[in-house]
Amino acid sequence: MGEDALSPFLLARKRPFPPVTFLPEWRTSTVLALARQMYDSRDFSAMPILADALMDANCTDEAILTHCRGPGPHMRGCWVTDACFGKV
Repeated sequence: MGEDALSPFLLARKRPFPPVTFLPEWRTSTVLALARQMYDSRDFSAMPILADALMDANCTDEAILTHCRGPGPHMRGCWVTDACFGKV
């Protein structure tokens, strides 16, 4: 079975997460509200908006911002949303 046939969950677990430094000042009320809403609803379509909110909080980490704007897959356990919650 090719990698393209794997479920998004298996792909997320197969690929290592990049090391991330998530500064506390990036955890604004807007960032946390967006991350929580996506996590609770399992609808990650607001990831590009999360990137904008992180930029508003002075986040310049290209790996984080690129991931938020990328096609995903995005799901619970996403390393960026986990970093928002301090889980990484």
